[in-house]
Amino acid sequence: MSTSINQKTPLADRMRPRNLDEFVGQEKLLAEDGVLKQMVEIDQITSFILWGPPGVGKTTLARIIANQTNSRWTSFSAVTSGIKEIKSVMAEAEAFMSIEHRRTVLFVDEIHRFNKAQQDAFLPYVENGTISLVGATTENPSFEINSALLSRLKVFVLEDLGAEDLQKIMRHALTDRERGLGNDQIEVTDEQLNMISIYSSGDARTALNTLELAVLLSKRKGAKSLTEPMIKSAIQQAVLKYDKDGEHHYNLISALHKSMRNSNVDASLYWLARMLEAGEEPLYVARRLVRFASEDIGLSAPAALTQAVAAMQAVELIGMPECKIALAQVVVYMASAPKSNAVYKAYNMAAQDALNMSQHPVPLHLRNAPTKLMKELGYSKGYKYAHDYEEGKADMKCMPEELEGTKYYEPTGRGFEGKIRDRE
Repeated sequence: MSTSINQKTPLADRMRPRNLDEFVGQEKLLAEDGVLKQMVEIDQITSFILWGPPGVGKTTLARIIANQTNSRWTSFSAVTSGIKEIKSVMAEAEAFMSIEHRRTVLFVDEIHRFNKAQQDAFLPYVENGTISLVGATTENPSFEINSALLSRLKVFVLEDLGAEDLQKIMRHALTDRERGLGNDQIEVTDEQLNMISIYSSGDARTALNTLELAVLLSKRKGAKSLTEPMIKSAIQQAVLKYDKDGEHHYNLISALHKSMRNSNVDASLYWLARMLEAGEEPLYVARRLVRFASEDIGLSAPAALTQAVAAMQAVELIGMPECKIALAQVVVYMASAPKSNAVYKAYNMAAQDALNMSQHPVPLHLRNAPTKLMKELGYSKGYKYAHDYEEGKADMKCMPEELEGTKYYEPTGRGFEGKIRDRE
């Protein structure tokens, strides 16, 4: 590759690993006994999905496999290809199999973008061995790949790159004279590389492109070493990975919910901040807090529901960014409050009986009797008005006869529920 081409091509593309020895990270898959390493070495490529966040090497790994396999390799992007292109590639693969007696390895980038019909088009060719399908996706295959196709694929999970991995990649780029920044001879400390790696959130592409920009800024200033202002200028802002409809979305709301349930205030605040600073819709968070107030706190701290509803109203009234603090206040309150799922459990049990048992009639004494006929039929006869009794509770059956004695709500001894239990 010429120097002029290097200067125009982004550093992340120039520094793509050319073989498994240059590849950094994913040790579980690429160690000597790793399944992907073994698959490449014995040239037995089965159909599989590479699932992981951006910048961890999915496409690069696929290219390396392409260079080291004896199969015919072809690829296309799910963004630009449709049924017509799929059928054309499949026909070529069948012809290649009949002539060469070797299968085609088909790489599909962003396979989650294919609809069900497009995914189904692969099925017969994967089943009969005409192709080995290799897909790359940032989305959870359980959600995005139809079950018929997914059942015929192995799923290899690629993890975020660690800080040490990213620093190793950047250090290699700084010393590589052929493809990297070695000819610039810019001094960069380990602390500065660590700073870039933190902001890159496990994404090698982001780390390398940020490093390249920082080095460019230093060259323009005639400096021989990077400074913190140069790095901050290159970074501009932290890279927070988030997808409002996918895996990160559900993982983060789950982490917030479970941290509050476990009364961990600081963790709850952290997960809330991760969501809001990454662009989550604050009203979605507010609705989940209302649910949490009843599901996990209930009557152990009745004010939790009031707090949650007030926060949701604050979100609607003032919006972002001001509503962040209102949401934070409620999260701290809920994480600190005594917990009880007694109401949640009680309703679910009652709902099961309501759905799965006979629709028992309302006892006559609990029915209103607004007409003469209803009174003659016995509606409201025998009803006892609770306020007429000293304890505000009458000796009167309220359950259908078939359910008499059933108990759904079992208050805990925590918070206000302790007082409820003592009154029973």
